[in-house]
Amino acid sequence: MPFDSVQIARLSGASGPMGALTASDGVQVHPWLRRLAANGGSPRDLADAVHYLCLLHGNHPGVIDLALNHARGSLERDWLEAAAEAFVAEREFLVRIVAAAGPLPSTPGHAEAEAAAQHQRHALDMLAQSDRAGCATGAALALALDWDAVRDVLDAAATRLGLIAPRSTLPLAEETIIVVDTLVREMSVERAMLFGAQQMFAQHRGLFDLLEARASARGKH
Repeated sequence: MPFDSVQIARLSGASGPMGALTASDGVQVHPWLRRLAANGGSPRDLADAVHYLCLLHGNHPGVIDLALNHARGSLERDWLEAAAEAFVAEREFLVRIVAAAGPLPSTPGHAEAEAAAQHQRHALDMLAQSDRAGCATGAALALALDWDAVRDVLDAAATRLGLIAPRSTLPLAEETIIVVDTLVREMSVERAMLFGAQQMFAQHRGLFDLLEARASARGKH
């Protein structure tokens, strides 16, 4: 069922630990992402970014879809269902950009980078299938919170390629934070949820570390 924003507006909550964690550990703090989002990267850098983002998030089922199988409460399930439905369009947009961008840029150390990205994908799949209450949902929530920044990179790539970016329909960050705070109060899953979120944020930062290293390697050859 669609996520009910009116329902969320009636829920009380503060920014809490998840909001603080997002501000400190979310991928929006990564300098390479910020450079790409500001059109500071070359077309090859943007193409590289969308290809690797597709490796992590271009397949179905993804993190949010897998986490939905572990939902235990109605609010948790409603948010995950809405986010999973919205992410279908995000995935299609990502795949469309990759197709328009053409082949992955030739980069020294490609095999090692590919293996690292596949390892990240496996780690995210395992995280999203965790049986620890709150862990998988924490990862899915963090993905949605991080996606605002990731979407800036996708939009920059789309603009370079002459594509029109659709409007994202993922739940708003403010709504997501309130859901987190409510779940923490109702289900006592804060520690597991924050762990799942920390791991998601870390994987995204690691990906942009990898992308920055690949850009540097291309610049030296």
